[in-house]
Amino acid sequence: MLTLFSYPDLFGVADNNPYGLKIYCFLKLCGLPFRPVHILDTKGAPRGQLPYIDDDGQIVGDSEAIIAHLIGSHRLMIDQNLAPEQRRLKLLLGRLLDDLYWVMSYSRWRDDDFWPAFRDALLKAHADLTSEALGKAREYNFQRYYFQGIGRYAPQQVYARGVADLETLAELTPDQGFFFGANATSLDAALYGFIANIHFFEIDTPLKRFVDARSNLVRHCETLHRLAA
Repeated sequence: MLTLFSYPDLFGVADNNPYGLKIYCFLKLCGLPFRPVHILDTKGAPRGQLPYIDDDGQIVGDSEAIIAHLIGSHRLMIDQNLAPEQRRLKLLLGRLLDDLYWVMSYSRWRDDDFWPAFRDALLKAHADLTSEALGKAREYNFQRYYFQGIGRYAPQQVYARGVADLETLAELTPDQGFFFGANATSLDAALYGFIANIHFFEIDTPLKRFVDARSNLVRHCETLHRLAA
């Protein structure tokens, strides 16, 4: 059986990382049987990153590469009806989500206002975690943020960037149905991976306040949450 390796769950969300949750939702939408395995040690993962899959011995990392592999290998029809302009928009929004990722991660690991709540939630949910291990992970993330660039800005500047990303998503997300109509696509799975990791988290960040005030984002997220249950 196909195995999905991803980070642990949190606050009722199957993966507290948006990329792993994206693949989890994608597999559920496609009805493809799989075994989820939650891990923290990424040393054995392709490029040292989660998520990755083991598909009958074929190891594939990177969420977009995973989706492309699964569509091709399992002849999945989820994106078959997308028009060229819809495929271009899907690519552009995927890049926007990559930008939003850094702000989401910063709000959890870097911001002293929210880090204690995130740390304590992880420790409460997962007995195998320790404060020492999370502290080391935090130090590592500080380095990532510095070299990526986001760690060199004040928090209000960081969140202004994330809210701008979310404003674009809110303007484009429909009030009914899925992003491109009546049927869900891989873009809906990607949006869910990110928005669910803001909406369902019990940490009152500027990102969560924005999402929870946008009924279309909440409706879309909760619809996908039910489908991915």
